[in-house]
Amino acid sequence: MAIKKVWIDEDCTACELCVDICPEVFELPGDVAVVKDGADLSANEEGIRESAESCPVEVIHFEEE
Repeated sequence: MAIKKVWIDEDCTACELCVDICPEVFELPGDVAVVKDGADLSANEEGIRESAESCPVEVIHFEEE
């Protein structure tokens, strides 16, 4: 199934692990990581899944079609 939506809860600890794993989708402009506007979710599904599974505070979520 294709990923159609990705979000990060406000409890993000800014560890930057998601940015290291998938910089095409995630960035850390401030105190919490965010999903980049216009990120190609379908082209980066593997990185999104790995980021969500690797997140130490489990705040990365995604929704599939």
